[in-house]
Amino acid sequence: MIAPYLIDFSLDELPHIETDVIIVGAGIAGLFAAIKASSRQQRVLMITKKSLFDSNTRYAQGGIAAVIAEEDSPAYHRTDTLVAGAGLCSPEAVNVLVHEGPDGVRELMDMGTTFDLENGELALTKEGAHSHRRILHANGDATGFEIVRALAEKVSSLPEVTVWDDHFAIDLVSAQGECYGVIVQRPDGERVFVSGQATILCTGGTGQLFRYTTNPEVATGDGIAMAYRAGAYIQDMEFVQFHPTALCYPGAPRFLVSEAVRGEGAVLRNIKGERFMEKYHHQLELAPRDVVARAIVSEMEATKSTFVYLDITHESEELIKHRFPTIYDTCMLYGLDMTTDWIPVAPAAHYMMGGIKTDLNGETNIRRLFACGEVSSTGVHGANRLASNSLSEAIVFGRRIVDRISQLSPQPKICTLLSFDPKLSYDGKRHDCPTQPVVERRLKLQKVMVRQVGLRRTAEGLMKSLDELMRQVSFFQAKLTKREEFEFANLLTCAMLVTESAYWREESRGAHYREDFPERDDEYWRKHTLVHRERGITEERINDV
Repeated sequence: MIAPYLIDFSLDELPHIETDVIIVGAGIAGLFAAIKASSRQQRVLMITKKSLFDSNTRYAQGGIAAVIAEEDSPAYHRTDTLVAGAGLCSPEAVNVLVHEGPDGVRELMDMGTTFDLENGELALTKEGAHSHRRILHANGDATGFEIVRALAEKVSSLPEVTVWDDHFAIDLVSAQGECYGVIVQRPDGERVFVSGQATILCTGGTGQLFRYTTNPEVATGDGIAMAYRAGAYIQDMEFVQFHPTALCYPGAPRFLVSEAVRGEGAVLRNIKGERFMEKYHHQLELAPRDVVARAIVSEMEATKSTFVYLDITHESEELIKHRFPTIYDTCMLYGLDMTTDWIPVAPAAHYMMGGIKTDLNGETNIRRLFACGEVSSTGVHGANRLASNSLSEAIVFGRRIVDRISQLSPQPKICTLLSFDPKLSYDGKRHDCPTQPVVERRLKLQKVMVRQVGLRRTAEGLMKSLDELMRQVSFFQAKLTKREEFEFANLLTCAMLVTESAYWREESRGAHYREDFPERDDEYWRKHTLVHRERGITEERINDV
């Protein structure tokens, strides 16, 4: 149904560029990997469809989780991560994260990242489901922006790294189970084949699947869809995390109101002014995100409202302005003063726990193809990501990927690839692009996903969603030329993967909630969901260590 390529091509007719390491995407994963690869004298080409500053990392507010405090330990961090992951984390991957995370943070600092200090020591805060203060932050609530600033400046100074802004990676080129590179479309529409010793996908998540999301416009699931078409295993796509507290106010975007606000004492109130989290979880406002998000939806339904309130007015004006300057300033743009007003919030799509399945070195089942950051599924996050673990995961596995690449034997020249097929071409017998505007198709897809594949799911709703999505599959056979057309094809692919996986898992666990199967079933369902383009859906049990 979904072909291995979005476009028709003959490789021998495309301009060809060679490099050592290809990085598709930016954010903390791509930038960090580029710096590490360049330190090994590898030529790096970074391909971004906008710029180095357009990624989810830039908007990360809360911070980065790592064991820094003396009273904390990797064992505590491990336990917190496993509990939040609802039994679906890979214990091996979590061990890697909690033990190697602190060194990764120190490397970020060496690369120019400045974290907030308190009395001369690194300032640490606490977020939902963390047992200890271990969240480092920068400029109060602008951690992601500071990290991107520092790493982008570093990348720009490296002669080994070339950055292609405003370029779109369309398809991976692979043969005999090995990745050789990518076909890229330049801003003027010209297409070029880029080959490399290794390709790292750092394209972020799938937030634009949903009408209400905290993600930027670039989060269209490109890397996951590319890898799926190429034959990589895609894992746990049913687990989409909705952030409980996104600004919900007329004329305002679904701006993320960081979990750190609740970590510093904010409480949730329904429109009647009543606190309600004690009805849902003993950790109250600091319960795991899936619990808080569903509790908010329940209160919205009970009170016939489209939002609840986040209240931090009992804290001092000085603390609020110092700790959350970005959130404070953004709210003020819309006439909301955090120091005196309750902030209207509602859940919004935030993070994809699933993605391209990798091993502990970030490598996929396709040789020389790696994935890092939100696009990957290392097993760290399980069914529900622990707050602020994602930035740590990107640097820990980014470093491991570069270490693994340095161990690879040299890949044969492109002539070897062409020896498999002198032209290495693909002809999908494509038809003209449908007349319905892509913007209309995208909005319809987002509405389907919000209504049927959001915080609450049923078999009936999921099947209805699949039927709606299947009506769009002819789009894959169209002659696509524009970025927005490629993005829609990738969104449609990811929407089908999410919906099929959600239908397959007949239980409720973490961020996946089935109203028709409301209980968690460890006896049968403590396993990963894997999807392969040719083999369909399979399962893989969790190995305890």
